[in-house]
Amino acid sequence: MTAPSTIVFAPDSFKGSASARQAASAMARGWASVRPLDTLVLKPMADGGEGTLDAFESAVPGSTRMPVRVTGPDDRPVDASWLLLADGTGVIELASTSGITLLNELRPDDAHSRGFGQAIVSALDFGVRRLVLAIGGSSSTDGGAGVLEELGARFLDASGRPVRAGNRGLHHLSTTEFHAVRPLPPGGVDVLCDVTNPLLGADGAAAVYGPQKGAATAEAVHALERGLATLARSVSRAGPVAHPDADPTHPGAGAAGGVGFGLLVWGARLVPGSTGVAEICELPAAIASCDVVVTGEGSFDSQSAAGKAVSAVLAAASVGATRVDLVAGRISAPTVQFADALSLSVLAGSAEAAQVDAERWLEVAGAALAERF
Repeated sequence: MTAPSTIVFAPDSFKGSASARQAASAMARGWASVRPLDTLVLKPMADGGEGTLDAFESAVPGSTRMPVRVTGPDDRPVDASWLLLADGTGVIELASTSGITLLNELRPDDAHSRGFGQAIVSALDFGVRRLVLAIGGSSSTDGGAGVLEELGARFLDASGRPVRAGNRGLHHLSTTEFHAVRPLPPGGVDVLCDVTNPLLGADGAAAVYGPQKGAATAEAVHALERGLATLARSVSRAGPVAHPDADPTHPGAGAAGGVGFGLLVWGARLVPGSTGVAEICELPAAIASCDVVVTGEGSFDSQSAAGKAVSAVLAAASVGATRVDLVAGRISAPTVQFADALSLSVLAGSAEAAQVDAERWLEVAGAALAERF
């Protein structure tokens, strides 16, 4: 019998089939069925979108869910939560407070990010030492105005009245006031951001992501762009009160319908999503002391090496030349960087079969990797 080994399971979610936590658990069960004496460590990953709280909760000991009721992106109440880590860091996920999956129907002009701001305020009121904000999965194109308003900013029309929430209200914006905005927590604010789009222009929030949020025509996209441009001008006129990094051309300013820009205005720092998750989950330390790390995602393609969770795992493993295995729903790019790679579509006979019972095939893949190790 071979000596016991330590195996780290660090997959991203298999979108629509299994969460990162479910994927890690399933692969670990399969591995344990073949090598029951190995030490198995679960470090589910995320890139800053939906599932980030689950990943942190699973991977960081001593995490506590903190319930909060917020105003959802269509003004209905949403029961959500933020995560308190043992070191006093608060982790908040936009997807669960102002996300697109919370809408019954898309609202490109009127969805807003106020609920995300309310969850941030809840964490600040609790007294967190630091904030980590995951901003994937947004429903709105409000430039982060909803977040900033909850933090104390005022967005006023020419008559001095607050403009309505959402991008539609930005068209009437005349004056922006920041003097009453809440300060950042002592340890600052890191924003997990997996895109580099600016706020405006052909690669900006409206042009690239507006159609996904319901802007069905070129005119509708242009209207969203006008609202964001009005916000950017108003922030610029606010002078030194706004943070000097509040530049609409900053990489990531267009993330989450411009929430990236709003958080830059507050003074937050944008960091690559998967890298930030890996650091907080202490993935590099776990990999440094393991024999194999198994990662994965729904589709491994040419984009997987560009900032996704798999790329963060490979980067952490490269420091000590640790063996990395891959499990993916489907594989459409070379896998030479992995010691072994398995496709669930191949194992199950088709992509459809793999998606219908993803956890079963993830378990099969875990067992197969253990057999071949």
